[in-house]
Amino acid sequence: MDESHAGHEHAGHVREASDRAWLLATWPFIRGELPPPPARVIELGCGPAGGHVPALIRAGYDATGVDPEAPEGHAYRRVGFEQYRPDGPADAVVASVSLHHVEDPGAALDHVVEVLRPGGVLVVMEWISEDFDEATARWCFERQLRGQAEPDAWLGGLYAGWAESGLGWDAFFRAWLDEHGLHPAALIRRELEARFAVTHLSTGPYYFTDLPGTDATAEQAAIDAGQVRAGCLRYAGRVR
Repeated sequence: MDESHAGHEHAGHVREASDRAWLLATWPFIRGELPPPPARVIELGCGPAGGHVPALIRAGYDATGVDPEAPEGHAYRRVGFEQYRPDGPADAVVASVSLHHVEDPGAALDHVVEVLRPGGVLVVMEWISEDFDEATARWCFERQLRGQAEPDAWLGGLYAGWAESGLGWDAFFRAWLDEHGLHPAALIRRELEARFAVTHLSTGPYYFTDLPGTDATAEQAAIDAGQVRAGCLRYAGRVR
């Protein structure tokens, strides 16, 4: 095996481990907010790893993942969510850390309403980027970070960018968010509240998947101790 192939293989394994950690940690909440199988579930922004679709199918759901970078297979559609037209109404939509990336969260959520049956469920996991303050950032940066060359690693690059910038954390991070066009959780919540009646709202750990030596339990302990602010918004609601 040549070095370049070995490097790609290692990066792939790292990415799979990171994805698996997130999916395992978030699946109990998502499963608990869904109607029972064989309900029809669409995952908005399933990503190249397929998101929660495999777990949904194993649990007996009729699941479809929608993403321009979705994997190949009958359970996936390689298209932007706003352009997706299912052949019938869905019982639930799952959006796992995808809404802060879409161009217009309001337009995406309007389409969620369109594809859901009356009384259908939306389950959301989102990054509370506006609560990523300096204390939380330093707590992350003091731990082992995934290498910047690894797929989807971001905390290491963020730390390097901050160190090079010479700026205070708040000024640097605001500029970073603007550069990447990422939406704050507060904006997403406003758009959710305009369209859905909340059935669950809580917060929890978010950064552990980019911290190889730290799991969700350890991050939750730091949240409980007041060392860091919670980075994940957990939300469920029904169409108004």
